[in-house]
Amino acid sequence: MSFSVIHNGTLEYLAASCIPVPHAFSTRRGGVSGGYLSSLNLGPHRGDRLENVVENYRILGQAVGFRPEDTVFTWQEHTDVILRVGRTDRGTGLFREQNTICDGLVTDEPGVALCAFSADCTPVLLCDPVKGAIAAVHAGWRGTALGIVKTAAETMAREFGSAPQDIRAAIGPCISQCCFETDADVPEAMLAAFGPEAGAAIERRGEKYHVDLKRMNRLWLERAGVRCIDVSDACTACEPDRFWSHRRAGDRRGSLCAVIVLPGEG
Repeated sequence: MSFSVIHNGTLEYLAASCIPVPHAFSTRRGGVSGGYLSSLNLGPHRGDRLENVVENYRILGQAVGFRPEDTVFTWQEHTDVILRVGRTDRGTGLFREQNTICDGLVTDEPGVALCAFSADCTPVLLCDPVKGAIAAVHAGWRGTALGIVKTAAETMAREFGSAPQDIRAAIGPCISQCCFETDADVPEAMLAAFGPEAGAAIERRGEKYHVDLKRMNRLWLERAGVRCIDVSDACTACEPDRFWSHRRAGDRRGSLCAVIVLPGEG
């Protein structure tokens, strides 16, 4: 199992071999946005022109297998809230406001493109090919401490009857342990939530700590019973010319998107 880098003209995105339905983890390459948002900004609230953002979704969607009109966005507030959505929700976030706070989305309806955003935080996509269910999750360090990916897997089990061993998960590009330097509050939150096993994802370096968010989210998925997990080795902070990184650029940056869709118009 692994990640592939896919090029379609100037467009570049990543895909995980364990996910058998159309999906993508975007980079910042291949869009039409300009200036400090150059070029594949997928966040509608980053100061970009809406027509640029819609065109960026058209470009990505044409390559992956969805339309801008199919998308449903999260409203991310670093929670562990997972929202079930369907075909009637399509367009929420891009063409009309998302009014429900949620850091993850689930559906079992074809033609609904679930979108979660990041710019150092951890994007995670889940798919149950047996029940035909998918999820897109944003896991910042607070959401990681809350175990949002475990909540997503449990929501799929509750809403769609997914068995944990059937769920496949892909942990996408995010800030890696090499660059995620923190004070004590972050590792303390991880240890308080997860227990001593979280220590495997924490390294102390002098007065600071380096936390491995990918490993923490993998541990949560394993605790949920998920067995098939792909993990990207890409670090958004190490490659700010390829990925949007809040740590490197602050607010003058665009947004990455992790998107997944069950094929078919529904």
